[in-house]
Amino acid sequence: MKENPWNNIDLDDYENHMKLDSVKQLQVMNNVMYDQFYRYNTPNIMILGIAGGNGLNHINVDKIEKVYGIDVNKDYLDECKKRYPNLDSIFCPLQIDLQDEDAVFPNADIVIANLLIEYIGYDNFKRVIKKVNPTYVSCLIQINQDSTFVSDSPYLDVFKDLDQIHHQMSEEELTQSMQSINYNMIYINESELPNGKKLVRLDYKR
Repeated sequence: MKENPWNNIDLDDYENHMKLDSVKQLQVMNNVMYDQFYRYNTPNIMILGIAGGNGLNHINVDKIEKVYGIDVNKDYLDECKKRYPNLDSIFCPLQIDLQDEDAVFPNADIVIANLLIEYIGYDNFKRVIKKVNPTYVSCLIQINQDSTFVSDSPYLDVFKDLDQIHHQMSEEELTQSMQSINYNMIYINESELPNGKKLVRLDYKR
């Protein structure tokens, strides 16, 4: 299988880009994740594309039994463990390329996929969801008002290879895709970003 470009993106570059005042995706996503963790009764959580563990600061070990962190980049997963030693007893990092059709997944009550589906496409996402078989799925997708999906920043060059795997997202197409595997939308919310883009949260229930 072709090397995933995410393996060549340094975590510091990614996070520094995402938290720029002109981008603010890291901060918005962190706030959204608190609600994703606790809106439904979901003690077993799976986070797809966990990167450096943004949002794990909200995990309460008295309320959450297990957190599966999935990422293709082993360095990202190692950093998660380093940053959140308090979660050692419940955090399970799994290095998986979500485009691998043979990948094996544990079950979870909810799958959280924030700014992730655009890098694997609807079909790969559906396949992963069918394998995990969660009751709930909560997604955050970016809607671009212009043609660029990576916001302008000094780190732009770092993301140039993502063009190879990026898919444009649409709320309607994602919802139709989820309905085809018997997940219906139960919640939607939008967050405006400083650069004219917006993040749309869509929750589904089986």
